[in-house]
Amino acid sequence: MDVVCVGECLVDFLPAESGRGVRDVTAWRPAIGGSLANVSVGVARLGGRSAYVGVVGEDEFGHFLRERLAAEGVDVSHLRQTAEAKTGLVFISLDARGERSFTYFRTRSAEFLLSERDVDPAFLGRARVVHFGTNSLKLPEARAAMLRTVDTARSAGRIVSCDPNLRLHAWEDPEVLRALLGQLLPRCSVVKLSEEEVAFATGHTAPEEALRYLAGLGVTLPVVTRGEAGAVFLWRGEVVRVPAPQVRVVDTTGAGDGFMAGFLRGLSRRYANASELAGASREDLESLAAFSCAVGSRVVEHLGAVTGLPGLDAVASALPWWLRGPEV
Repeated sequence: MDVVCVGECLVDFLPAESGRGVRDVTAWRPAIGGSLANVSVGVARLGGRSAYVGVVGEDEFGHFLRERLAAEGVDVSHLRQTAEAKTGLVFISLDARGERSFTYFRTRSAEFLLSERDVDPAFLGRARVVHFGTNSLKLPEARAAMLRTVDTARSAGRIVSCDPNLRLHAWEDPEVLRALLGQLLPRCSVVKLSEEEVAFATGHTAPEEALRYLAGLGVTLPVVTRGEAGAVFLWRGEVVRVPAPQVRVVDTTGAGDGFMAGFLRGLSRRYANASELAGASREDLESLAAFSCAVGSRVVEHLGAVTGLPGLDAVASALPWWLRGPEV
């Protein structure tokens, strides 16, 4: 297994037209949603072996997600369905610039019921990368399960990756989330923040200062994505900037997930474990970040987080050399 993604899985309802609020949209189309599910699909489309670990309802929407993920080639053997809660739903509306707003139906959704029963050390140990987020960790049992997941993967020498994908409005007390980040981020090999998240997550407003803060926590490879400005990462004390392709933006939903799919696909192909990642070259990581920006830019050219996730052929011009040719 290349990448195991642990966290939320939702149904995104995409609008038939842009430039309208939710109340004015005339038709909706359901799609895979939730950052971790999106990344698992992105890795699979790029030729990687990905798996999703999390909880959805024993309802039609839960069945929809299981079937759609499996059809994408994602391993769903550790996707658990429960009768204790319903699958979470999100209705997405877009303004004329492609910027999104969300209307959630996930107050008590199944994603929050992650528990110890979802932690399978043998399964995690077979992955090269274990990737997680924080949106589904509102309940103490879910937080404990994620901490055990991370510690299990780390103890096995896996590359542990986190994109917190912060949704502060979803937390009754954001300080609980801040404390959780304080526990989780130092356990990671890779942390990706968006430029809008760095202040809350690190206490610094400048991306460069945030990168150095994360490195000080012990993060091997800290990254900040900057939308149309590309990405910046810190490697052995050097700040490396990577531009993003200029594209026509239709919908910004899932751009960061596309970036992470490209990034984790490359890391899992190039490095077997966290120790090998620590020996990476700046040049290899710079080419991987450029590739990841190209993947993210493909996503924003389409409606929804999953529709535009590309296969390798669509981003062939940006491929690092180690992603060319057959698997070894």
